[in-house]
Amino acid sequence: MNNFRSFIFIIFLVFISFSCQFSTKNQDRISKSDDTGNIPAWAKGSIWYQIFPERFNNGDPANDPTAERIGAPDNWKITGWGSDWYARDDWEKQVSTSFERTVYTRRYGGDLQGVIDKLDYLEELGINAIYFNPIFDAKTLHKYDASYYHHIDRFFGPDPAGDQKIFTKENPGDPDTWQFTSADSLFLKLIQEAHKKNIRIIIDGVFNHTGPEFWAFADIVKNQQNSKYKDWYDMLSWDDPETPDTNEFDYKGWWGFKGLPEFKEIEGNLIQPVHNHIFAITKRWMDPNNDGDPSDGIDGWRLDVAMDVGHLFWKEWNNYVRSINKDAYTTAEIWERKQAIEYIMEDQFTAVMNYPFLRAMHKFFIKQDITAYHLDTMLANIRAPYQENINLAMMNLMGSHDTERLGSMIVNKDNNFKEDTRILSNKDSHYDIRKPNERERQVQKLIILFQFTYIGS
Repeated sequence: MNNFRSFIFIIFLVFISFSCQFSTKNQDRISKSDDTGNIPAWAKGSIWYQIFPERFNNGDPANDPTAERIGAPDNWKITGWGSDWYARDDWEKQVSTSFERTVYTRRYGGDLQGVIDKLDYLEELGINAIYFNPIFDAKTLHKYDASYYHHIDRFFGPDPAGDQKIFTKENPGDPDTWQFTSADSLFLKLIQEAHKKNIRIIIDGVFNHTGPEFWAFADIVKNQQNSKYKDWYDMLSWDDPETPDTNEFDYKGWWGFKGLPEFKEIEGNLIQPVHNHIFAITKRWMDPNNDGDPSDGIDGWRLDVAMDVGHLFWKEWNNYVRSINKDAYTTAEIWERKQAIEYIMEDQFTAVMNYPFLRAMHKFFIKQDITAYHLDTMLANIRAPYQENINLAMMNLMGSHDTERLGSMIVNKDNNFKEDTRILSNKDSHYDIRKPNERERQVQKLIILFQFTYIGS
């Protein structure tokens, strides 16, 4: 597409988009209580930067993960920063001939000190909000399988061994026994330093499921139906001691995956003990000093697989969040427009991760198989259910940890938009892994220009 013509299209689309938005009938929209509702002023038009902590920056090599913690062979080592993705270390070759069998055991050593070290850089970029993928203690690189909600991952802080000792001194089911580890304290320092630069922080809340190592589930594995936490999860069967050669222990996992055991729900709400625990950790990270002043805590949450948790819980939880900090921002991982409408209401989420926006942009700018008129129609339909203040806070993204990178989308423009990026692990596939050329970078710039001139964040 000719660059000048593309630019004219953009100007036209921005004009039409705003015109369509203001002409939408109010009675067809989801409303908030007043002109601002529960939309914090700072979130309107924010410039977000997403950080996947393990892969952002290794600021403290002394706290790098250990082979023992992640279940790796003795000759395992940290993968070199910037190394060829497809080059396999000796330990990988020893474990398996399969790339996919070992790639998830890699670690690059990203940590919270690495983020603190880059705050000046982030400030220079012009961002004013950071969304962190999960930072709670977990065994995996992605940390969507928490071991604890009330502690930051031990290898994100300066003293992993000392933090682990603190874990053993607590009763994780009793908030009165909770202490702050070195990783917890470093995260609170990060919040403080970010706030000095007027950068807000939200973190990933994964409240549908945990990892098998989560303290309550681990107790169930050990004590079976005698565990005091046996009702926390959706259990299917218990191990029968009379049949030692078989294992009847079974439970519901997220989408059938047993590595992510699901909490139990009753009539759209998490059972009370789980509900209470999540409320306790919510308060812990939003008001760490527990003094009624949330300025030293996080500024909001991104909620993982929000549609897999009942509306009743989200209503109660969002109201609780705003009772702690009226300027808190909550955004839900909702992929489909019809579902998003159900979750953005007076007493639910502020906004959603706007994946329908991504799909529309992909069709016009990357695939180039729709006209400017059709793009405008798609965007108008996405905006139509919401009042202006909601649209201003929508997280209009062009990629995340669950998608291809924008540059790769453009390089592979003949492919459809991918929500599953496992193809990237196959070097012999038809997927082109090169960096964008000059013309493709121009397309990328046009997309960014549209993002910066379009309503939303």
